[in-house]
Amino acid sequence: MKLWLDTANVEEIRAAARFGVVSGITTNPSLWAKAASGTEGIKINTTLVFQPNQAILAAQAGATYVSPFVGRLDDISQEGMTVVSDIVEIFDRYHIPAQVLAASLRHPLHVVQAAKAGAHIATMPYAVFQAMFKHPLTDVGMQKFLEDARKAAQVKA
Repeated sequence: MKLWLDTANVEEIRAAARFGVVSGITTNPSLWAKAASGTEGIKINTTLVFQPNQAILAAQAGATYVSPFVGRLDDISQEGMTVVSDIVEIFDRYHIPAQVLAASLRHPLHVVQAAKAGAHIATMPYAVFQAMFKHPLTDVGMQKFLEDARKAAQVKA
C-alpha cells in the first residue's frame, strides 16, 4: 500500500517527504484555502471538483490540475460535462495555467465529450479504455472481411 498525505501545506509535505515513505499528495479547495504558502513547484491535483467555483479556487491557489468528477455529477442529475466545459472556458478566458483533468468518466462517450469540452486529460477505468476500441459496425465489418477472405482462399485452392 502506498501512503499519500492529504494536505496543501508545503512545510508538512517537506517534513513527511524526509521520511522517504510518502508517495504522493492529495488535496482539495478547503485544504488549499487553509494553506499559507505556495506550491513551490509541487504538482498538485485537486480532486472532487463539482463546480467551477471550486476549480477557480484550486487553480488560484496553485493547483496544477483540477479534477471535475463527471460521472458523480451525472449520478445526481447534473450535467457533469457542462462543469468541465465551464471550467475550460473560464481557464482559457483568464489564461489560468491549471489543466482540467476530467475524472469519473463512465463510458467512451464521456471521453469524446471531455475532448470536445477542451479537457486536457481524461482519466478512466480500464473497462472504459477497452470499450473505446469497440463499435458494433466494426465487429460486423471485420466478420464480413474474414468471411470474404475465407471464400477467396477456397476459390484459389
